[in-house]
Amino acid sequence: MAFLISVYDMLVMKKHIKLFVLSVFLMLTFVPQAQKVKLVSFNIRYNSVVPIDGDNVWENRREAVVKMILDESPDAIGLQEALSDQLEYLDRQLPRYRRVGVGRDNGIDEGEFMAIYYNVDKLELVSSKTRWLSETPCRPSLGWDAACRRTVTIARFRVKESGREFVYLNTHLDHVGAKARDKSAQLIAKIAATMSADGTPVVVGGDMNSTINDTIFDAFYMGGLSAARSMTFRTSHAITYNAFGKSDGTVIDHFFVRGFKIRRFRTLNGNYGVPFISDHYPIEIIAKL
Repeated sequence: MAFLISVYDMLVMKKHIKLFVLSVFLMLTFVPQAQKVKLVSFNIRYNSVVPIDGDNVWENRREAVVKMILDESPDAIGLQEALSDQLEYLDRQLPRYRRVGVGRDNGIDEGEFMAIYYNVDKLELVSSKTRWLSETPCRPSLGWDAACRRTVTIARFRVKESGREFVYLNTHLDHVGAKARDKSAQLIAKIAATMSADGTPVVVGGDMNSTINDTIFDAFYMGGLSAARSMTFRTSHAITYNAFGKSDGTVIDHFFVRGFKIRRFRTLNGNYGVPFISDHYPIEIIAKL
């Protein structure tokens, strides 16, 4: 009898183990898994109507810009300084990508765009909007002592593979107004905090016209954002503004994140077919949600 009972107990235990393993499998199947995304920020250099860039005019760089995007294959790329004719060219050359963002001068198609392109095979656009970096952020406007109208494009994405969501803020701070840069950073920090209030990871990227030790970034740090460049050993501190080789350059393009783990930070200063694809080098992060 004791032998029969022990065999019975073993069969029951085996059944329970099978049920436990099945339960764990189902939990892992339906719980969203960690997801890596590749994000790029790139000041593309506007297509000037005045030939001030010599051999570095847009027509000489545009094929190399497309090559960079196709070679690096980011899930999303935030552009600064892009004009409508440049975006129309990229639209034709990048069929896997769609974009959001508006012209900063009229909220439609005039002036520079802080466009965000996203790979439709990888990401689903949940929502997007543009805010002006000024005292009246909901309409086209000049802020504080800025020389130009400045904007931040805000896009919320869902990763198709995992269902996880994140928010990408793409911006370009003013190159003249110190007060405008400071106030703009405060406004962006508030927007980022609002967008991530539910725990959604958020990334702020762009040409900040400021080095990393500038006090304007105190607003980011106080809002829980961290400099992506300092969050991984696989990082780069190479210059991002290259001035088409006319100066030693500086590091003024940055990513700040909240709710991400950074696996890699790169400055994309490789050879894409021309000496310079812009007067800035793109920067790239691989981030884990």
